[in-house]
Amino acid sequence: MTLTDTHTHLYYEADPEKLTLLMQRCFDNKVDRLFLPNVDSSSVAQVFNLSKLYPENCFPMLGLHPCDVKENYPGELVLIRKAVDLGKIYAIGEIGIDLYWDKTTLQYQKLAFREQIDWAKQAGLPIVIHCREAFDEIFEILTELKDSRLKGIFHCFTGTAEQARKVIDLGFYLGIGGVLTYKNSGLDKVIADVSLDHLVLETDSPYLTPVPYRGKPNESSYLVYVAQKLADLKRVSIEEVARITTSNSKTIFGI
Repeated sequence: MTLTDTHTHLYYEADPEKLTLLMQRCFDNKVDRLFLPNVDSSSVAQVFNLSKLYPENCFPMLGLHPCDVKENYPGELVLIRKAVDLGKIYAIGEIGIDLYWDKTTLQYQKLAFREQIDWAKQAGLPIVIHCREAFDEIFEILTELKDSRLKGIFHCFTGTAEQARKVIDLGFYLGIGGVLTYKNSGLDKVIADVSLDHLVLETDSPYLTPVPYRGKPNESSYLVYVAQKLADLKRVSIEEVARITTSNSKTIFGI
């Protein structure tokens, strides 16, 4: 069994010994594939460094997180765009729009999102979308820019059944994480009618920790709890969930 964490910030751990233990716990839980999104120019090196330490297991993605899109965003984009050419990456992300923390930067966020979608298209890469209280704004841009090169994942999907259908109809996958295990999230009811063929798994470590560790820092090894919850929901084995969602990740990322 191989589980794939399509979205983890495991590289935030700066202590080499603790990082080694985090990775070992991943392997112990069959989480053998981890995709690492940076958030800004300063985190690029961390993503590449962890990928170099575990080249068979960790795969870098680069982009400017919408919460880090400020007035100086053009300069940040220049630095990240240069980094895209420094080594092999597997997606542009995480990118998108976040209106939960700051609505005043919406126009900057839209411009940065569009530019990074263009990077992805030019490079033949998928995009990994951060969407928080901004589904309509994001979907408007995606609909406008839709073509055969536009593909990717709606990271940390927590939307409605209607939004799930729109994402799938656009050809994107839904990233499912720890929220699925939360008792009153409602995500289980949304996902109940969605085929596994449209889903990938993620942790967003160190955030959104699944039950039974909710309230503590998340880590990629906890992906097994998300997978088991999804298996229970779909009434299939965890091995089947791992097989299909890992296959989906290979389709998206090409590895």
